[in-house]
Amino acid sequence: MENYRSSSSSYAPYTLIAAMLSLLVCSAAQTIDGQTNAEFINSDGQTNADFIKSSCKVTRYPRVCFDSLSVYANTIQTSPQRLAQAALSVSLASAQSTKTMMSRLLKGRGMNPREMGALRDCIENIGDSIDEVKKSIEEMSHLSDPDFEFHKENIQTWVSAALTDEDTCTDGFAGNGMNGNVKSAITSRVVNLSHLTSNALALINSLTSTQPTSR
Repeated sequence: MENYRSSSSSYAPYTLIAAMLSLLVCSAAQTIDGQTNAEFINSDGQTNADFIKSSCKVTRYPRVCFDSLSVYANTIQTSPQRLAQAALSVSLASAQSTKTMMSRLLKGRGMNPREMGALRDCIENIGDSIDEVKKSIEEMSHLSDPDFEFHKENIQTWVSAALTDEDTCTDGFAGNGMNGNVKSAITSRVVNLSHLTSNALALINSLTSTQPTSR
């Protein structure tokens, strides 16, 4: 994408993204005063899981949203920005595992030229999606800066582009002449990925500059 505005010419390296994902996983495993993350009650009398469930109502796939993010309730607490960042991290992890799966399929045997071509295009699309989500995660760290809308628009541009790339990926597998098992395996993974990315975009769209990053 060439028409977006960026506050930086670089984005976080993969090692920082991986560290953030590791932090989310470790935090999700913690308990507080003998209570699980989902049971922890904040100062407003609302559990962190209740906050996530309520926030997920703005998404197109609220059940997928809650199921994929509730495990990180202790890290997210009741912060809309942390929720959106966790959603982006979940989308990134799914995109990376999907690309790995497709790369392994490409090395196998038995696919015809059309299937191999569609798979290569799909891998390229998902690779672009990964890059765009990584840039979005880095830009999330600037939402506390004075120009909130500037950074939010950058994130929206990149996540929208990632969603388009994911949708484009499955286009090559439409119609006849494709192995049913291969087609089903790829489309199911990419559709699930697109649901996660769509949910992340919806949560980002709902962010405002008046929302605290933590409570």
